[in-house]
Amino acid sequence: MDTHDFDVLVIGAGIAGATAAAHCAATGRVALMEAEETAGYHSTGRSAAIWIQNYGPPDVRRLSAASRAFFAEPPAGFASAPLLAQRPVVTVAPADQAAAMAAMLEDGEGLEPLPLAAIAAMGPPLREGYAVSAAIERDAFDIDVAALHAGFLKTARAAGGVLALRSRAGRIWHDRGLWHAAAKDGTVFRAPVLVNAAGAWGDEVAALAGLAPIGLQPKRRTALIIDPGQHDCSRWPLIGDAAHSWYLRPEARRKLMLSPADETDMPPHDVQPDEIDIAIAIDRMQQALDIPVTRVEHRWAGLRSFTPDRSLAIGFDAQAPGFLWMIGQGGYGIQTAPAAGRLVAGMVAGAVAEELLPILPLVNPNRFARNGAGTVAA
Repeated sequence: MDTHDFDVLVIGAGIAGATAAAHCAATGRVALMEAEETAGYHSTGRSAAIWIQNYGPPDVRRLSAASRAFFAEPPAGFASAPLLAQRPVVTVAPADQAAAMAAMLEDGEGLEPLPLAAIAAMGPPLREGYAVSAAIERDAFDIDVAALHAGFLKTARAAGGVLALRSRAGRIWHDRGLWHAAAKDGTVFRAPVLVNAAGAWGDEVAALAGLAPIGLQPKRRTALIIDPGQHDCSRWPLIGDAAHSWYLRPEARRKLMLSPADETDMPPHDVQPDEIDIAIAIDRMQQALDIPVTRVEHRWAGLRSFTPDRSLAIGFDAQAPGFLWMIGQGGYGIQTAPAAGRLVAGMVAGAVAEELLPILPLVNPNRFARNGAGTVAA
């Protein structure tokens, strides 16, 4: 076997693995094992992210807030263009969602009521009688996902990191203080720390290592591109309903991206969209907005993977020395990536930044009752 030694071995080269590798590479040599021919092929490469402070559970909101400064001012040379572009978020509520809207306004940070008449002035042609109330979060931003992901990979490589594509781990074991992962071609990568950043395959990677699963559940999310017709949508906000059953946002300046915000349980695989979800998205959007849809220009789907309580799982496994979980990003992986990468690197170095310490109990992977005892025996 051709064996290569590293300080940290990361399984998965999507946004979670890329940020973990980039941050850990500052203090040690890192290898990224990726099963596909390209990094970020699955969820990361299919994401159209926006930074929204009022999105997700408490751990996500804290990680998002801690990531904001990085997005606004990334390190010199990280990306050739800004990572953020301002994009307010508008939420509308029909009568049956009035309570949900009231709860959002009460619990949210930086949310404010928005007169319904103001929505038309912003661009979206809201149908009369659809909504009874609305809210706006002005401090929200589009994120350039491709530039962010590429920047992390570039950072890792510049520090001596290795990206091994087409290297699906067929076997993982622990021996004499080192984690070993054997690719299908027989190449073995080993390191004292293994970061499980395998996305929807996170529990499968744990099983290869002889550990009990966390209970990760991948869920399909569908998206489509439509033409806005006569409308100039380039400056529109993201708009959706308070029940999170659809949302719409500008894409490539002159197009619109639409989603039914679906969460259909799926096994980990190369997920594809279902035509019924395409139809549902169009129907829900057209109940709210007067936008004819004559043709769907593009459609796709991705997997958003959640832990049982929908918070992230980041931390060392209590049963397996050196095995660090970094999974369950759901739909939050992009906007939390900078702080999540710092958190992982801090755990590996044994020196988590003070501002991130309150997040540790919220993302501790050992909070789940797991069936079966993990083992790290060779």
